[in-house]
Amino acid sequence: MFNLVYLYLLSPLHTGGTSQEGNLLGIARESHTNLPYIPSSTIRGKLRAITPAEQCKQLWGNTIEDVTTGGDANLTQGALWVGDGSILWLPVPSLSHGVVWITAPMLLHRWSRLQGRNLQIPAPYSTNLKKAGSTGKDSPVYLKDAILPASSLSAWQDWKNFIPSNDATRSIERVMVLPDQHCATLVQMSLWRQVKVKLDEHKTVEGGFRYEEAIPPDTVMYFPIGATSQSGATSHLPALRSVLQHNTLLQVGGQESLGRGFVQQWMTVANQQEVAV
Repeated sequence: MFNLVYLYLLSPLHTGGTSQEGNLLGIARESHTNLPYIPSSTIRGKLRAITPAEQCKQLWGNTIEDVTTGGDANLTQGALWVGDGSILWLPVPSLSHGVVWITAPMLLHRWSRLQGRNLQIPAPYSTNLKKAGSTGKDSPVYLKDAILPASSLSAWQDWKNFIPSNDATRSIERVMVLPDQHCATLVQMSLWRQVKVKLDEHKTVEGGFRYEEAIPPDTVMYFPIGATSQSGATSHLPALRSVLQHNTLLQVGGQESLGRGFVQQWMTVANQQEVAV
């Protein structure tokens, strides 16, 4: 069981990928699922930046500059560790329902394991959407370019148990669980993309055309965080909670000057109920 910090994306979030394919500026992806994620180093850097200077070394360790300038003899580990940020729910446009948040059994299992909760993971195509349309007949659900017949869907009664409780998530009212492979495809299709064109005085720049990817707003993500194995490390968790309580709005990832990466965050403590910070 881990402490979890949840992120509700308020603007597109860009985390740099390991490579750039053609004119596409991609984002970081998990090697085994190809799903977008936030590297732990990105999160740790932001948390370190918002931590008061007098607590930085204790919580996050020293830096190379501390060693090269003669302040410290060696690099030291901080009291806290941070995991990667994973997707829990991602919004997908729907011609039939406006916006539907999707997830997959694999993503729910991952989240459930980290919480230490014995949740009954719903089967694929479980949803809280009503089957009957305005005509009283069962209507299909449109997700991006996919059409799901009403006969393939099953009612999901306890869906709210799988939505992290916070003011930010109150807008999540339409949800669906998709098979792992179909969810991965729809996530890829629903990523936020923007075309960028670089111009000079002649209105043309060779190689100045590119696409940029980002995780869309209204996505729900989370990352685990805890104390390292060093002696007394757990005593620093209250300091972390204090830092988060004073910084409920964060900006994570790249392209900050373009307004990317604004998130609302809150923390859940292991063995306790969710608490807004």
